[in-house]
Formats: sequence, C-alpha cells, structure tokens
Amino acid sequence: MWRNKKELKAQGFTMKAKMKNTVVEGPQAAGAFRERPSKPTTFRSFYERGELPLALQHRPARNRVVWKVEIEKLDYHHYLPLFFDGLCETVHPYELFARQGVHDMLEHGGPKILPVIPQLIVPIRTALNTRNRQVMATTLKVLQHLVMSGDKVGEALVPYYRQILPIFNIFKNMNINSGDGIEYSQRKRENIGDLIQETLEMFERYGGKDAFINIKYMVPTYQSCMIS
Repeated sequence: MWRNKKELKAQGFTMKAKMKNTVVEGPQAAGAFRERPSKPTTFRSFYERGELPLALQHRPARNRVVWKVEIEKLDYHHYLPLFFDGLCETVHPYELFARQGVHDMLEHGGPKILPVIPQLIVPIRTALNTRNRQVMATTLKVLQHLVMSGDKVGEALVPYYRQILPIFNIFKNMNINSGDGIEYSQRKRENIGDLIQETLEMFERYGGKDAFINIKYMVPTYQSCMIS
C-alpha cells in the first residue's frame, strides 16, 4: 500500500534540494514592471495649504485651471521643481494641477527653464520609478515638452541620461494590451512603448552631438532617427 509522502520545498543549489521528495522552487519574479508606491508629495502639501498660485475655475462645460499671477513672473527655481514633484500624483485634483501647471510653465518659461534643469532630475526620476503607467505616460509627455521649451535644454539633459533612461530601457518594448487595446492607447497617446520611442527620438534631435552615443549606452536597442 502506497503512502502519500509530503513533498518538501527547497531553494535551488542548496543541500536540502538534493533530498528525496523535494521540489525545487523557482526564483521569485524580479518585479521590474511592478508599480512602486509613491510617497506623499511636497506638491500636495502646498496645494492643501493653499500655497499654489493657481485655482480651479468651474465652468458648465469643463473646469479649467487658472493662474492667480502672471506665469512669467513666477520664481522658476521654486515653482517648476515643485510642480514636477506633483507628476507622481494620480488623484484629482492634484494630478490635474500638477500636469497643467508643468505644461503652462514650460510654455511660458523661455530662458528661465535652462538654469532649473538640475533641480528637475530627481522628481523626473522619482515619477518614472513609480512604474505607474499613468504617471509614466504623463512624465514622458512632459519630457517631450521640456526638450523643446528653450534653447540648449535638450543638451542640458544629456549628462542626466544615466539617471533618467534606465526605466526607458525596461519599458521600451512594452505595448499595452493587444488588438483594439493598442489602437485605443495609441489614439490617447498612452502606449508606454511608443511614448518612450518618441521621447528618445526627441532627445536625440535636441540633445546635440553627444546625445545618440549616450542614449545608445543606456538603451542598447535604440536606433538613430537621424540616419537617413
């Protein structure tokens, strides 16, 4: 009469793994694509204390964000990094204020943006490292706007590729869903793989002569968009 022997579980390459009736467990998933929880943002604290220079204007058709001061008169060293910090937000109205605030400041910043680039790298990297698809899509669109926002801004980002591009390399080939799902995400410009490709191409175009080699170092599969 056969007895049911209890199977033992063991990690690979251990003495226990060589015993009879032992099942060797596979390695745990690396979790490269798993979302990381984000910490409470400084941007949210400023919003809740009423210290942001903008407000939500309620309209019958659609609410919109309005500024309390002229954007050109803002202290960019203070406010631009603060709004970039809010890119991690996914909850209304924080997400709306942060996203709209960043794009408005980039639109009107001109020469004020370039000196602030070093202060933007940490919030950019933090937002990308959340691996949250909504946050990543928003941040990639912001990066595209950033490189076109002023002279030499694209070139100023090149020394920071090593901090920004590792996440690009992980998600570069990611397409959301399949079939109709891909088409829908492409229409809304939320396909992470496509957005990363677009952003890398813009980095190369606006990053000067050293952009491509530095992109290639961090994202080996990237092919130049400048070679005809």
